[in-house]
Amino acid sequence: MSKRDLSNRKVLIVEDEMMIAMLIEDMLDEFGCELVGPATSVPRALDLIGKEQIEVAVLDLNLDGQDTYAIADALQRKKVPFIFATGYGSTGLRKEYGAQPVLQKPFQTKDLETALAQALAGSNAAAGDDGIN
Repeated sequence: MSKRDLSNRKVLIVEDEMMIAMLIEDMLDEFGCELVGPATSVPRALDLIGKEQIEVAVLDLNLDGQDTYAIADALQRKKVPFIFATGYGSTGLRKEYGAQPVLQKPFQTKDLETALAQALAGSNAAAGDDGIN
């Protein structure tokens, strides 16, 4: 999947550090994505998930001391692929989320592109397995 394939995708950003959120927004702009958020809290993210059509999400694992598993659960219920962005790497993830793509902070544009492609490809494979084309 290339930057062109990411163009016009609606991406939810869940990040409480505004500088990091702005960097992610700049990267997504470069891909031509449509931004949703950023959500800086769990309630705000859940509100956006309920109101917006989201194709993929980037979740900080920790929002001001609160984990984002409630957001991950909501995205899974809606079959929206997502990636975790964290300074802790995959070691801090709950076991049930061990297969989720993880971006180790700090990351570069190409890392975000690869992770988004991986998340979207996994989503497409799951849809194919269900007989949905």
